[in-house]
Amino acid sequence: MAAKVEVYTWRTCPFCIRAKALLKNKGVDFTEYSIDGDEDARDKMSERANGKRSLPQIFINDLHIGGCDDIHALDAQGKLDNLLAS
Repeated sequence: MAAKVEVYTWRTCPFCIRAKALLKNKGVDFTEYSIDGDEDARDKMSERANGKRSLPQIFINDLHIGGCDDIHALDAQGKLDNLLAS
């Protein structure tokens, strides 16, 4: 069974675009929450992300991964594929 991947984004955010590109290149299906200008949605995201308000915020199987640099670091360390397979 594939991992549940959720990504909170703004449409024009270059870090969001980069994180989504990594997931797409790996063939990962993910749910995108485009929260451009929606402060209520950003507040809810922040609650899930331990107070972080920067974008993107990425979750795999409800585990908070972090942002763009965090997901790329996991990939570079060879840990991302295991998370995505769980």
